[in-house]
Amino acid sequence: MFAGTLTLLRLGLRLDRVRLPIWVLVLAVLPAATAAQYMDLYPTDADIQDVSGILANPALEAINGSLFSVTLGGLTAWKIGATEFILVALMSLLTVVRHTRTEEETGRLELVGSAATGRYAPLTAALLVASIANVVAGVLVAAFLAATGLAVAGSVAFGLATAVTGLLFAGVAAVAAQLVGAGRSATGIAAGALGAAYLLRALGDTGSTWVSWVSPLGWAMRTRAYADERWWVPVLSLAVSFGCVGVAYALVERRDVGASLVPERAAPEAGTLGSPFALAWRLQRGVLFGWIVAMVFAGAVLGGSANGLTDSVSSNEKLNDVLARLGGDAGITDAYLAAVFGILGLTIAAYTVQATLRLHSEEASQRVEPLLATPVGRVQWVLSHLAFAVLGTPLLLAVAGLAGGVTYGLATSDVGGQVPRLLEAALVQTPAAWVLAGFGAALFGLVPRLSVLTWGGLIACFVALELGALLGLSQWLIDVSPFAHIPKLPGDSLRFAPLGWLTVVAAALSAAGLIGFRRRDVG
Repeated sequence: MFAGTLTLLRLGLRLDRVRLPIWVLVLAVLPAATAAQYMDLYPTDADIQDVSGILANPALEAINGSLFSVTLGGLTAWKIGATEFILVALMSLLTVVRHTRTEEETGRLELVGSAATGRYAPLTAALLVASIANVVAGVLVAAFLAATGLAVAGSVAFGLATAVTGLLFAGVAAVAAQLVGAGRSATGIAAGALGAAYLLRALGDTGSTWVSWVSPLGWAMRTRAYADERWWVPVLSLAVSFGCVGVAYALVERRDVGASLVPERAAPEAGTLGSPFALAWRLQRGVLFGWIVAMVFAGAVLGGSANGLTDSVSSNEKLNDVLARLGGDAGITDAYLAAVFGILGLTIAAYTVQATLRLHSEEASQRVEPLLATPVGRVQWVLSHLAFAVLGTPLLLAVAGLAGGVTYGLATSDVGGQVPRLLEAALVQTPAAWVLAGFGAALFGLVPRLSVLTWGGLIACFVALELGALLGLSQWLIDVSPFAHIPKLPGDSLRFAPLGWLTVVAAALSAAGLIGFRRRDVG
């Protein structure tokens, strides 16, 4: 049943020899860099005490979680914890789906299975690849944090929480890969579970504490690194991980290679796919609907939590500078809302990238060439998919802004005033996301093998927005991100010039991609 596992493990490690080391290095460096910057930002205990009252606010707890210890280590775990655990979960679920369901979808796994390969070997190899990456990441996180001078016990606890969170979502992805027949769908299910875990954690940290204990991300944070470490909490994540892996093995036994347990949708009726846009709609609609539901919940939770903020002012000038760079200077509440919609803009940009890179996945799956053999033109086909990136992005932003405006307006008894403010704060993120769509289209048209770097661009934008000020990055480096030029609404004035220039850049990049695709060979 496990024959050929080591061979497939070596193959998986070789295929990911660039991708996984980058993931692990980012995961290892971010916490240590955050700790080092905090040492400069808060040189004395008095500085840390000064900021603790603001950071314990329910609105900020919704984003980053609870502050369990008013120490340098506790502050580091509070700031980077949510980001670290989300990133390690993404690394794990993408790795497992890529080496299981995606390999089946492309037909490569069936060729491998025709050799002396056991039924469980592909899944086992994928889980081992993800496990190795998670263990190495956890060890390096602990070592780097301890090297900055933080407590060894807290560093080990944070590294352990990072590793077991990744292992848990590797198990979730393993189950998802057995349920559906497409890699994108499996990734969507696992990512949806991650999103639900984040929202449950946010609800628990701002309301009923028990809700956080339903969330794997809540478990990771309640390891309480640099406070009173709870070494038994990671056992919960390991238990769920092993349970998911067991379920995945049981499901493997119940299906054929290339098949799925969830029945595929019936073929569309004749005439319903009469245009490239109709085909793109059928391929993209499931993902879009899933994002809409997620943004309703995210906007409602994050918008409603803003009511807990007051216009507190810290005497620490460095803190004020960080808050101003994150969300304008019109008060802590507006700064929080601007930061929240900046993060939501980046989150929705993940959909923008996903919709754009559907072009590459369709070509890689060899489904484009037969389509282009019909009267469908190249430009027409590309535009049919880019339409979802261009139009779906403002739709999702509008949904998040509307949900946030309604919940915040109800909390402040000012629905009519807050809905347009937060709707504007959401929609203003659109041109920056379009730049990433243009970047992906340009890579697809000019150098399709590098299309995956579009995700790297999104991660770079996230680091610049969320951690740029904290890590002391030069302003010119932060300005490379299109999101750095978005007005910090609400609280800032709406400036149309940067939005116009971002739109022009996005259009130019998209045009370059279209020209490149027209001139190159398909496949």
